[in-house]
Amino acid sequence: MTITRQLLILLLVEVTLLGGIAHLAIGLSPLLSLLFVVLALLGLRCLVVLLTWGFSRFYPVPAIGLRAWLHMVIREMFAYLLTFTWLLPFERLLMAPDRLRPSPLPLLLVHGYGCSRGIWRLQRARLEAAGHVVATVTLTPPFGHLDDMVPLLARRIDEVLAATGAAQLVLIGHSMGGLVCRDYLALAGGGKVAQLITLATPHQGSQLAAMGLGDNAREMEPGSGWLQRFAAVPLCVPGISVRTSHDNFVLPQSRQRMEGMEDIEISALGHLSLIYSRRTTALLLTLLARPQLQTKRA
Repeated sequence: MTITRQLLILLLVEVTLLGGIAHLAIGLSPLLSLLFVVLALLGLRCLVVLLTWGFSRFYPVPAIGLRAWLHMVIREMFAYLLTFTWLLPFERLLMAPDRLRPSPLPLLLVHGYGCSRGIWRLQRARLEAAGHVVATVTLTPPFGHLDDMVPLLARRIDEVLAATGAAQLVLIGHSMGGLVCRDYLALAGGGKVAQLITLATPHQGSQLAAMGLGDNAREMEPGSGWLQRFAAVPLCVPGISVRTSHDNFVLPQSRQRMEGMEDIEISALGHLSLIYSRRTTALLLTLLARPQLQTKRA
């Protein structure tokens, strides 16, 4: 079952339960029951973000002002709601197929845990507007082993290269997606990849993964056998780890670092809001404009 279908079922169950409670137990009218459901869903979703921020405060982060901190939390709440109540459940309606055309160096965006290609709707549009050819992929099974996602990523890489006529592409992975990209490179080598850019990827695991569901969550726990197996595998392509020093899912935040990868820090952004931020877009465009990649585009 895809993550999109799972989220639609979850939303339906939530609406049914909350609507029934509001109508039968509280005695609200159908219209007020619907309003109650909407507000309750928003509250439940925001509660998850508040809990992750609460956990993140136990770890040292760069000091920012109260106003900046409040803005950061609000942006992360909005990103969470946008992701799990709109972009993922309705991905097939909102996310058009990738527009692949001849390109010397296309980009392939790889999503993170519990998500799908739908999260890239805004970033894909911005990168395309800047002149890049951008592809996406949905990793399945959503809560399976990281190794089981690699064949799908490998197949998508081959499809993108065939459709664009390129010899190599740039992999951009958010969170868990960066680990799957590393897994692919360790197994297949870097012949088809010019560079790897990871965004908020738990290269050394995350303490919060202990609360996640699925085999992939277990593999993202610090000290897991999967992480130990790949810790000793050097990256075979140039790599950049873009990390947010105020991440609320990768804890401690320093676990986004990886030896052998260039480390770039972005502050005052949460784990999900990093995906949608224009600051992320600007940074990606700067990294993609570096001379070593421009020579491959020529």
